[in-house]
Amino acid sequence: MDRLDYEILSVLQQDGRRSFTEIGKEVGVSEGTIRKRVTRLVDEGVVRIIGLVDPHLVGFDAPAMIQISVSPPHLEEAAQAIAQFPEVSYLLMVSGEFDLIVEVRCRNREHLASFIRDQLQKVNG
Repeated sequence: MDRLDYEILSVLQQDGRRSFTEIGKEVGVSEGTIRKRVTRLVDEGVVRIIGLVDPHLVGFDAPAMIQISVSPPHLEEAAQAIAQFPEVSYLLMVSGEFDLIVEVRCRNREHLASFIRDQLQKVNG
């Protein structure tokens, strides 16, 4: 990847629906160059085309970041189990006071409380 690829990626991250012509004007190259570059970046797996949903607009009004401590022998197993829950949108293994940081999206506070009580706290570790 070169400087132009990074410039294209920067523009796409701001607005993935921009036309190749608009991107070309912004970075100073032709539409054809942008089309070829973006096609290559997609083919190589550098760029994926996805829809980004606003969770609040689809009824998920209780997002939460949860820090979790796990006994070391169970860390990998617990992380894999937690990652499978549909409420989990992101999971990080970290070092320090906690072992995992989990981002969840729940419909409301009751859903969040039941997720923690009925699913998360029952994970081994």
